[in-house]
Amino acid sequence: MKLSLDDRAPESIDNDCLVLGFAEGAELTSSARAVDEASGGAIARMLQSGDIETGIGKTHFLQNLAGLAASRVLAVGLGKLDKLNLPRLDRACLAAGKALRDHPLTRCHVCLHEMEFAGSDAGRRLRQTALAIHRANYLYTVTKPRKDDAPVPLQSASFQGGVPLQPALDQAVALALGFEKARMLGDLPPNICNPAYLAQEATAIASQYDNVELEILEESDMSELGMDALLGVSRGSANRARLIVLRYSGADAAQRPVALIGKGVTFDSGGLSLKSGENMMQMKYDMCGAAGVIGAFVACARMQLSINVICIVAAVENMPDGDAYRPGDVLTSMSGKTIEVLNTDAEGRLILCDALTYSERFEPEVVIDVATLTGACVVALGHHATGLISNDDELADELTSAGDAIVDRAWRLPLWEEYQSQLDSPFADMKNVGGMPAGVLTAGCFLSRFAEDLRWAHLDIAGSAWKWGSDNGATGRPVGLLTQFLLNRAG
Repeated sequence: MKLSLDDRAPESIDNDCLVLGFAEGAELTSSARAVDEASGGAIARMLQSGDIETGIGKTHFLQNLAGLAASRVLAVGLGKLDKLNLPRLDRACLAAGKALRDHPLTRCHVCLHEMEFAGSDAGRRLRQTALAIHRANYLYTVTKPRKDDAPVPLQSASFQGGVPLQPALDQAVALALGFEKARMLGDLPPNICNPAYLAQEATAIASQYDNVELEILEESDMSELGMDALLGVSRGSANRARLIVLRYSGADAAQRPVALIGKGVTFDSGGLSLKSGENMMQMKYDMCGAAGVIGAFVACARMQLSINVICIVAAVENMPDGDAYRPGDVLTSMSGKTIEVLNTDAEGRLILCDALTYSERFEPEVVIDVATLTGACVVALGHHATGLISNDDELADELTSAGDAIVDRAWRLPLWEEYQSQLDSPFADMKNVGGMPAGVLTAGCFLSRFAEDLRWAHLDIAGSAWKWGSDNGATGRPVGLLTQFLLNRAG
């Protein structure tokens, strides 16, 4: 979908739909006021009669208003003005975007960002609005083509405003492309999106930018490096593992890079510790950490940020086989630390620990790993917040603030020494699970043992990376959080 700005009078814009926001206790925005005057007070009358609802996320199409060049108006409720904030604006804009996507129109002009509220500015409101409209317009069609009589997603959306808002819109476009890439990769079936496919996607990304380099390590390369933890997970699969390294150079070579590491388990059967069949089909989403860091990398490259970024994707498939690794095995990681495997379904931390050690060669300023790591994180935080664990308070604060600024929020969890003892093993330096209590925390403790010399943070996106039910599919998170973090770092 094409996003653009248009600062003409809204009543004069010839479009399929004008999108106006209304908040309880607020005066009409400038665009809503102009439409009301052009239509002879129709907007005011419908607000008074209740035909336009101001409850947050309420949407209603208004047809054939006099005095407008546009065919219709979509009225969107923003809730109570004194409660309006960026997350609530995002929620309302997502509802508007879904209404537009599911309606047989292809163009719209959006004025939702004009509603002012405390703690906001025009640029932030525009960026969040444009990003939400684009995200809501997403429709998966790779293996399910759209039917001829199905609604057509929007092809273009313009937003009320002129040149001063262009930088905000440019950021929204880049973020939207990153989210779209992450969601597409997450939604693809595992017979298509396997480790080789992720390597193919990385090759295509690298070919688009002169300042992006790509290296792909095969299993033989990883074996020479001693990545036996990662390779242990891959042993049961006919699809060979890949370690994919994208390198973006947007700043002086002397500037230490930010390293983003993504868990790319393209399908997780649980291995010999086989998962139940009830929700196993969702395990194609176990590579959403990889999808998220790739999406953030795409957004960064699109904006050509003044920063250096290393994106490392540990891509494997975890399957049961005669050669699969077993509960009771002891694996030696690239760091030399040994790991007793108690559960082959705790595989994400095994591939990430070798990727963390590998990242040290780039002498990164900070390292952030992203993974759908534990069901325990879903129990703890549900589907709204990403779990955050870090060995560095300043880095944790940066990530939390970045998530708040783009409504892709994270909540910090403790990394206390007391939890480390749950990983003690009589047969190795550590075991790969710490038991039922505090599972999300002991997973973070495990990874922290391979990040002792790094400024490191771990994002557990098991609850935030995809949704299931009537509106199931990948969300693209945490592309927003990571991209905002890179934007802040790039200044």
